Amino acid sequence: MPDTLRLQISSLKPAEVDEAHRIMNVAFGTFLGLPDPTAFMADRNFILPRSRARNTKCIAARHNGRLIGLNVLTRWGSFGFFGPLVVLPEFWDRGVALRLLEVTTRTFDRWGVRHSGLFTFAHSPKHVGLYIKAGYWPRNLTALMTRKFDVVPASVSTSAPTLLSTLSRTERQKAIAACRRLTNSLDRGLDLTGEIESILRQRTGEILLVEDRHRLDAFALCATGPGSEGGEKTGYLKFAAARPGPGAGQRFDRLLAACDAFAQPRGLTLEAGCNLAREDAFRRMRAHGYRPMTQGIAMHRPNIPGFNREDAYVIDDWR
Repeated sequence: MPDTLRLQISSLKPAEVDEAHRIMNVAFGTFLGLPDPTAFMADRNFILPRSRARNTKCIAARHNGRLIGLNVLTRWGSFGFFGPLVVLPEFWDRGVALRLLEVTTRTFDRWGVRHSGLFTFAHSPKHVGLYIKAGYWPRNLTALMTRKFDVVPASVSTSAPTLLSTLSRTERQKAIAACRRLTNSLDRGLDLTGEIESILRQRTGEILLVEDRHRLDAFALCATGPGSEGGEKTGYLKFAAARPGPGAGQRFDRLLAACDAFAQPRGLTLEAGCNLAREDAFRRMRAHGYRPMTQGIAMHRPNIPGFNREDAYVIDDWR
């Protein structure tokens, strides 16, 4: 049994954000055996933009007033996910993560999400076992992939997406509503509005719109730039989806080409996750030039597929 600590659990304070980012690097870098754990994320930052978003909640664990761990909860309408959940290595195996998880599940229940999930290390029985205790069940693997550009894609000239930031305020609201209708058709209540508005407000990326005859066929949230989840060299596709139904695979191909058209001229490497329950989407990404770099497992509460299904043409990972 772990020797539990006397902890104080409450919201992360703005003054603690930099330390929270450092703790994340140290925790993951140590687990992965990096020579310098503090260099884990390089110039990427998963904590700062999420701490400022309106659709997230950052939970802090303190011992004697010192920040020693945290968890970040994200809400996409009826779906929620958490992470990074991190604890300083010197406090591992002392009940900190379980306390954070207790608050996490209560918060999701209070939010009224009908489905929540997480991404964790598939090879770690310790991590999988911890989350099973909190009511999450392991389902399909999620592949984390990269798309690098050696030559200019032939489709760039004809595949350029509309950028949400370039639209008028009225046009933006119409486009965001169209994104909401698309995700709701994938999974009832799934809504990326908060995430979209956060990226626009913080200027930590761009929203790519793929349209056909003024109808939204697909969209992507690409985090990139200083202080973002992608950093200055990576276009991190935090979420992307094609409109479901007949022809969804072809719309997904157009989405992939549009992401190329955005990233390649800016010198970005694309990074994207795809749950392997979405077999055709994964195969299309491989055929398009994405190569797996690592994989984890998606765990669900309750044990339902949600939008991790064969007919869902979605890019995401729940880190």
